[in-house]
Formats: sequence, C-alpha cells, structure tokens
Amino acid sequence: MIDIKLDRVSKQYRLRTTGNSRRRWYSGAFRKRSSGMWALRDVSFQVQQGEALGIVGHNGAGKTTILRILSSITTPTEGEITVRGRLAALVDVSSGFHPELTGRENIDLHGAMLGMRRSEIRNKLESIIEFSGVGQYIDVPVKRYSSGMHVRLGFSIAAHLEPDILLLDEVLAVGDAAFQAKCLDRIAELRKAGRTIVFISHDLAAVYRLCDRALLLNHGRVVADGPPRQVIDEYQQMTFGNDATPGEIGTEPTAAAQCTSISFLSGDSNDGIRTGYPMVARLGYRARQTIPGAVFRISIYWPSGYLCAQLTTESSHGGVDLEPGEGRIEFQCPVLPVVPGLYRVDLSIELNGQEIDARQRCATLHVGPGISVSGDFYIENSWKLTGGTSSEGSNRQYH
Repeated sequence: MIDIKLDRVSKQYRLRTTGNSRRRWYSGAFRKRSSGMWALRDVSFQVQQGEALGIVGHNGAGKTTILRILSSITTPTEGEITVRGRLAALVDVSSGFHPELTGRENIDLHGAMLGMRRSEIRNKLESIIEFSGVGQYIDVPVKRYSSGMHVRLGFSIAAHLEPDILLLDEVLAVGDAAFQAKCLDRIAELRKAGRTIVFISHDLAAVYRLCDRALLLNHGRVVADGPPRQVIDEYQQMTFGNDATPGEIGTEPTAAAQCTSISFLSGDSNDGIRTGYPMVARLGYRARQTIPGAVFRISIYWPSGYLCAQLTTESSHGGVDLEPGEGRIEFQCPVLPVVPGLYRVDLSIELNGQEIDARQRCATLHVGPGISVSGDFYIENSWKLTGGTSSEGSNRQYH
C-alpha cells in the first residue's frame, strides 16, 4: 500500500524586490514579472507503507521543500500529492516552546502543536521526561535551559508521537554524541514498528543504517533513486567529482619536496579496491635537496569531512631520508578496513613536525564492496574454542 505519492511536483518561489514601499511599487508597476526560482522540478516518487526513505543532496537541493509540501506548510506550484494516514513532521525540534513556561508545561504545549491528544501526553509524560534527560530541571522555565536542553526536550516529545508517517529533517544535528545515539535508536524502533519514515540528513551513515531506500536531489530534480549504498555512492561522486583523480599532481617549484602523483591499486586481484582485501597506495615525489627524516602522510576522509584513516611512514620507519631527484613511496595495506564508498584524499610531506608540502582534495579513493560489512569498519580476527570440542580458525568480525 502506498502512503506517499508525488506526481510531477514542482515548486516555484518568486524573487521579490526588497526596499522601501515606493521602490517595490515601481518594481511591480514597470518591470516584468520575475520568473522566480524553482526549488523543485518534476519530482515524482512513491513511498510504500512501512518503508523508510532517505533523501540526500547538497544544501539548496530541495530536500526541506519536499517535507514542507508533504506537511502542508506550503503548496506545490505544479503536480499532485497523495498522503495516506496520520502525519507528523519534525523539522525544528526546539520550536514551539514558550520561554516563561516550565519544561513540564511546554511538553503539554509542544505536544499539542505536534498533534498529540491531552490523554496521550499525560500517559507518556514520564517517559518523555526520562528520555530527554532533563528531569532535574523539568519544573524550571525553559528560558533557563541551554540550547542542548531545548533540543533534547523537543526531540523527546516528538519521538513519542505515534503517527502513520513521520517526516524528519536533520534531527541528528542536535545534542551530544550520546543523545544522537538515543535518537538513532528511537528512529530505528519506529521503523521496526512499521511506521513510514521520510528522513533528510547529511549524515550518510545514518541514512545507510536507517533507510530501505534513498533519493538523491540535485537542483530540485531527482537524479537517483534506489538502494541507499548505490545512491550514497552517486552523491559522493557528485560531491567529489570535480576533485583531482589519482594521477599526476601539480607541484610548487619552491618547495624542498613535493608530492607529484598518487595511485591506489588492488593488492591481490584485478577486481578493484574492495573492503577487507589488500590495497597498495603509490605516492610519487620530487626532492630538490637532501632531506633527512621526511614523513609522508596519506589522509583519507569520510564524505562528511571527518578524518577516517591515515597511511604514514611515521608509524613504521619514523621518517624517510630523501636524496635529490624523483622517487616513489609504496604503502602496503594488507586488509582495507573502510566500508564501500568514495573518500577524499589529502597528501602531505612533513619535516620535524612542519609541513613542507600539503595537497588537499588532490585525489579520491573509490572502495567497492568486498567482505560484507554491517558497521562502519571491517575487523579481521582469529578465533579459538576454549571449551568443549577443540577447534580453531579464522573469522571476520564487524562493529
């Protein structure tokens, strides 16, 4: 059964002239009417009952506009929308609070704004307070709350909704890491309960973990629709597509040593670089003088920009003595632990803790599927049965 259906939906926002009233009057009377800006163009998709759909894309791609249309905050300029069932939207978890009211009183107010009945709020009050972690301050006016306490209470109220369809927009951008984990677990519980979920987030790992299907928007149009891993790969390719690819790298003529090239190779087959299999990274360099103890570093970044891993000569040799001329450093990675995806690569050469050459976004590393991984990293290990029948072997374990 289909809970949500969009058929060739488009949304246009008019670009109005700002300024004083006379200037606006002249603009409207004597200028041609502006065609405006199209936030969405010919968007069509369906969401089945109990399905979790993740929507990804750059800022301004049209993700939030879709949620605003689904939640009737705004109407489409063109196209048709069908929504079946009770719907709840969580766009700004801290909106709707009255600063002079206590946390307890704001639960009543905020819950009512989200569509909860008074009896429903009363029955879930203690659970909401416990989940939020602000019980010690629940009878204090929320104007005394920190911003983190605001969002914790706001999400806790929304997390106890029981709608047929739940719309979530960047809800994981709230609270600390521990509370974000609680949010993820709560969303997973709603998914298991058969709720239909539309989830917008820049956290690609959360989209992969929580969603059955993903949608990629670019400039208001759907450019990919399919399994989360496939769509996330396309999004990463779009994000890093203009970066340099492995190969030759431009050099700075005045640097004492420069990285000149980078390439990534499969260590044991022609099937490409895969999770759980060997990988070789070859880094070319050019030295203009003798350099004792140079440290080469290959930094691999998640799509979100966080450092994922590093390959460095510092870990094994403490540094490399370079002679004038060109050369190559080869990094051997017996087991590649990162999950499939497209990663950003930075290169650097250091001497006595100071960078003498640094190249940001100079290459991308595409990791294909290999050993099946359900977590963020692949960990190789061995096992031995210490009780009962004696046996031993090797195993692959994930976290």
